[in-house]
Amino acid sequence: MAAKKRKSKSRSKSTLSNSVSESFKKVFLSSQGLPIMLTLSVLGVLFVLFRMKGIELNYKITNMNKDIEKVALESKELRAKKARLLSVKNLRTIARKYELKQPKQNQVIVIP
Repeated sequence: MAAKKRKSKSRSKSTLSNSVSESFKKVFLSSQGLPIMLTLSVLGVLFVLFRMKGIELNYKITNMNKDIEKVALESKELRAKKARLLSVKNLRTIARKYELKQPKQNQVIVIP
């Protein structure tokens, strides 16, 4: 008796699944369902494309921020190098090397 119940349940499931698949085919392949499916497909593709573009832009922004940090660091290094080169100690060393002397009072011209 248990075997008969199992067979009847499996038959009812298969007929149910067949009827469901037939109704899906009728709806989605009909003149009403096809435009809906096409619209959903286009929206799905557009969603994926926009998401991919957003991720690509995030990568570009991240790379730009890294480049900005590199340039800022390089700028700091160059300012430090300029400060070292223009330091009083370095300028006096260069002046001794090229035998330069302090200017006299009448040689100094102040530009306002």
